[in-house]
Amino acid sequence: MPILALLVVNTLIMALCFFVLWLIACRLKDASFVDSWWAFGIVLTALVSFMNSQPGSAHAIALTILCTLWGVRLGGYLLWRWLTQGKDRRYATMMGKAQSRKGWSFAKASFWMVFALQAPLQFIVSLPVQIGQMAPPSTLGALAWLGVAMALTGITFETIGDWQLTRFRAEPANAGKVMDQGLWRYTRHPNYFGDACLWWGLFLIAAETTIGIWSLPGPLLVTVLLVKYSGIPTVEGHLTKRRAGYSDYVRRTSNFIPWPPKTI
Repeated sequence: MPILALLVVNTLIMALCFFVLWLIACRLKDASFVDSWWAFGIVLTALVSFMNSQPGSAHAIALTILCTLWGVRLGGYLLWRWLTQGKDRRYATMMGKAQSRKGWSFAKASFWMVFALQAPLQFIVSLPVQIGQMAPPSTLGALAWLGVAMALTGITFETIGDWQLTRFRAEPANAGKVMDQGLWRYTRHPNYFGDACLWWGLFLIAAETTIGIWSLPGPLLVTVLLVKYSGIPTVEGHLTKRRAGYSDYVRRTSNFIPWPPKTI
């Protein structure tokens, strides 16, 4: 399939999926589960792209396997968190403000502020696993193997970070305390750092195919989102106000890239 045709097909599939999920959200009056679809939807995009790639393409196989490992793990974790913990405060706050300040219905607010926004973002972020699969078959070179190593590092980092945080929160004695153990001792957001590593790794694999260089907006966008918008700021603003000792944790711990803590 020509690359332009693939991108159009993937766009239509994404739009349909987000529309159906929006209808479900309207029925539940909760859009929180969309976080899990962020990962599952990208896996679907990778699989559709793989089915239309050149048979035997090592780059397509690597991109699809790594993306699936990441997406199934993360999507399953986020779905479990939603099922066990209920509404995400970020979405509840967002919907509440739109309804009270703008007079929007839940349906209108969730459509424009969540589903219609995330669909194009998902498309851009997933460009490496779309474009990178369309090149003619070839063996993995040094750049691609570097990408594989980086992606696996990111998946491992993100998985361990989520596991450590889940265990910490499960202990009643830790209620109200700041998580500063394990990977969280070296970065305040090991899960976000791991996510960024995954996408830069996938980009390196795609970039080796030459045409995959055009997927650069994907890792750039996800990094900016994590660091400046939907990631770190939404978490730290909440914790600084409500968690005693979090300001000290911020002063001694690296914001994003793992680094030994400062002495304060």
